Amino acid sequence: MAQTLNRRAFLSRSALLGCSLAASPLVTPVSFAAAPGDGRLVVIVLRGGMDGLDALRPYGDPGYAALRKGPFGVDRQAEVADLDGYFALHPALAGLMPLWSAGQLAAVHAVSTPYRDKRSHFDGQDLLEAGTADFSGGRSRDGWLNRLLTLLPGSDVETAYAIGRGSMAILDGQAPVSRWSPDSDLALSPQALTLARLVMQDDPAFAAAMEQAFALADGDGDAIAVEGGMREMMTMMNDDAAAARSAAGEIRMADFAAQRLRGDARIASFSINGWDTHEAQDRSLPRALSRLAETILALQKGLGGPIWKTTAVVAVTEFGRTARINGSGGTDHGTGGMMLLAGGALRGGRVVADWPGLDESALYERRDLMPTRDMRAHLGWLMHGLFGVSRSDLERVVFPGLDMGGDPGLLL
Repeated sequence: MAQTLNRRAFLSRSALLGCSLAASPLVTPVSFAAAPGDGRLVVIVLRGGMDGLDALRPYGDPGYAALRKGPFGVDRQAEVADLDGYFALHPALAGLMPLWSAGQLAAVHAVSTPYRDKRSHFDGQDLLEAGTADFSGGRSRDGWLNRLLTLLPGSDVETAYAIGRGSMAILDGQAPVSRWSPDSDLALSPQALTLARLVMQDDPAFAAAMEQAFALADGDGDAIAVEGGMREMMTMMNDDAAAARSAAGEIRMADFAAQRLRGDARIASFSINGWDTHEAQDRSLPRALSRLAETILALQKGLGGPIWKTTAVVAVTEFGRTARINGSGGTDHGTGGMMLLAGGALRGGRVVADWPGLDESALYERRDLMPTRDMRAHLGWLMHGLFGVSRSDLERVVFPGLDMGGDPGLLL
């Protein structure tokens, strides 16, 4: 009797097949690494420079009304987005208010990386992911999350997922990590089918793994047979890939991240694009913020209560944006910005900031929010609390040359 494998069991037990067949480039990969302990850390890179003054509006500062009017002002009737009488979430983030009320949402304002003045997305993202103060070590370097892994005794990695091309530089380095892409187009051409058959024929280990996957299948519903089942298997994968592409990419990344973090993985990082709001920001930024809120809520749902309680999610961006609105109804590349944090491991329900004020004399170069603390210090204290890494190692290895300063108490 032919052994059978249902759709769900096949896709969960034979990710290696996807690695062999994937051909499409990966724009935003998800990277994972397993590590000991119960803490989980998810780092979301917001590529394009999020406007922290719009995402988290300091309406209690008298200077804010002078800088931001019309659609960028705070509607006092939208009290659902008010946080503490001084700061208010953008209405597009209002869906996160239950997390705020539960103490599982926090923000850190007026922070930045050491990057200054040139305001290049490429340079800014390079330094954000490298975690260094400058380019003195060259651009081809490891990322700060990868350096963290080298300090975790007994850390291990997930089985490799190489669906698509590209990587998160934040996890590049000597410590091996697993990679997976939700955006690879698995529509299989006749050439891909031929390749799959050749792999099955010429790689006994691969064929044996596939046989084992079929043998482990429970055989219920929508099953395919091992013997002569190659084309049926490919058709099944095509159908599922088409269905997956109809869902939002960020939600698929969050769902997959949650799945892995419920198992051996302890660290996940992925990126969300769409934060470069030079014009019509009142139309483009709400869309990006809604995607971010949905992604965070998907992580919460996917992780479930016990795992969520050990998790910190942090969203970071390469720089903030100008304090004033430009002539196109947008904002230009700036300096100081905001980090958004979520998770059951947080001591949330608060905005952490050494607020510099928004008077023109208080602005950086009279144009940007003045950063008052290095973003890396907050990241360092998160890793110290989640993984028990010493401050000296964080300042020496993960963020070389950084003085983390006092503990802001971000974690319970």
